[in-house]
Amino acid sequence: MAAQHFEQRKDRVFLRAIQGEYSLKRLRALPRVRRAEEINFIDGPQAFSKHYLHPEDNLGQTLHLHLEEYAPGGSSQMHFHVNEAIFYILDGRGFELHDGIRYEWEAGDVAVVPNHTVHQHNNADPQRPARVLVMKTKPMFIFMNMLFQKTVIPRPKEPTTNGVGFVPRQDE
Repeated sequence: MAAQHFEQRKDRVFLRAIQGEYSLKRLRALPRVRRAEEINFIDGPQAFSKHYLHPEDNLGQTLHLHLEEYAPGGSSQMHFHVNEAIFYILDGRGFELHDGIRYEWEAGDVAVVPNHTVHQHNNADPQRPARVLVMKTKPMFIFMNMLFQKTVIPRPKEPTTNGVGFVPRQDE
């Protein structure tokens, strides 16, 4: 007779298998260089993204790499996710809001977003854009079926006063 209670079961799964389709031929055929001019910025009108390595493109197994450009005075959505994120600040100055605490940054700094932190990225300069390179382990979390993310405040739909007509820099 089968056990009636979960804790009485002897065939419990304590750790799911990490498995997937593996093809050395496919891996060797993947591009090794992504050309910036072949990748367009998306989103806006305050925060724009250019995805170099994304979970959907199957180029990498553990990293998500994208460039963010914030219009003058622009902000991203407020959100959280289980994976951490590292922001290398290429130019500009701004701040992070992490669980209601403000953290200032400027070109040359690295901003770290810990796991499960409600956060928002902001350009503090009302006249000039800010640009950051973002690295995160999102594909690994997707692979392990541990990805959870949620938007708390949506991405702004209108440009800032000084961001009207702003277009991210494609040639830098």
